Amino acid sequence: MDRRGPLVGVKILEVAGVGPGPFCGMMLADMGATVLRVERAGAPPMVPPVDPEKNLLHRGREMIGLDLKTPAGAAQLLSLVETADVLLEGYRPGVMERLGLGPDICLARNPALVYARMTGWGQDGPMAHLAGHDINYFAMSGSLMLCGPGDENPRPNLNMVADMGGGGMMMAFGIVCALLEVRQSGQGQVVDAAMIEGTALLSTMIHGFRAMNLWSDRRGDNLLDGGAPFYDIYRTADGQFMAVGAIEPAFYAELIAGLGIDASDLPAQHDRDAWPRTKARFTSIFAGRTRDEWVAVFAGRDACVTPVLSPDEAAEHPQAQARGMFGRPGGVLQPMPAPRFSRTPGAIASPPPATEVGLDAIDPAWRT
Repeated sequence: MDRRGPLVGVKILEVAGVGPGPFCGMMLADMGATVLRVERAGAPPMVPPVDPEKNLLHRGREMIGLDLKTPAGAAQLLSLVETADVLLEGYRPGVMERLGLGPDICLARNPALVYARMTGWGQDGPMAHLAGHDINYFAMSGSLMLCGPGDENPRPNLNMVADMGGGGMMMAFGIVCALLEVRQSGQGQVVDAAMIEGTALLSTMIHGFRAMNLWSDRRGDNLLDGGAPFYDIYRTADGQFMAVGAIEPAFYAELIAGLGIDASDLPAQHDRDAWPRTKARFTSIFAGRTRDEWVAVFAGRDACVTPVLSPDEAAEHPQAQARGMFGRPGGVLQPMPAPRFSRTPGAIASPPPATEVGLDAIDPAWRT
């Protein structure tokens, strides 16, 4: 495998899970870590069925199968723990302990191990053992109630907020923090990453706005939730959309100039009582041209006005092309590793593994 990036030399055991755990493992593998995914031998197939060669969250690592419910399988995992830097697991609280693979046992084998635990609700608390998904953690964090038009139900944002942001990315951050601390102390520790807490953390700025009386809990009434006419999405004549984020006065001036409006014909930008009227006017104007016509109007203008692109369009956009933002490793369109590093750029080491390998065939790094 072509491992490159700032985490080359870091060895991570990823006990198989779905969603945020694999996303975390993917991020770390993209940055050069040697990640070994441990599939549960005999586990039921995923529903709906998943093509392993296109399961992009599994890219960049090898995969083995172990039956952790057997003494032999648990012993094999513990032998790998001895040379690992990180163990990443996403079971409900207590499952790894019942398998004889909890933090106390693993840290006894390897005192410098970072034992990273991904759950929805955390390792303790009255909901710790309950099931959940992104939408549930998003809802219980207090953030979902703030998303969506004011006259409709709250709207989830795919599974990007709680699963991938509050979960996978927060776990990756926690792992790297713990690895840095190991360099100072020589001692490992447990990272308890709860998706509900990570999602709540993502809303910190909004909590600050609420404390300053700059945010209403009424959806669609605020600066960043579609309430402001200068921060919203507008339908164009061809049924496509333009995204407008002209918050600052200079950008707002460019917006209304591009729309062909005389500033003297509009209320003040932050006159909240006038926002519905201004939005109605913007809506009517945007509906008069196609998306591509509006792209041409705002080309080169610092108005924070951009087209809403499909995934395929995003990959073909000149900005994405210039940066190599997407690629086709294994013939599958996918985002490339981020963020960028000047000396040690990350890379996708390999496509997602199609089959499991035996312990004797894994990277020799696990035997040192």
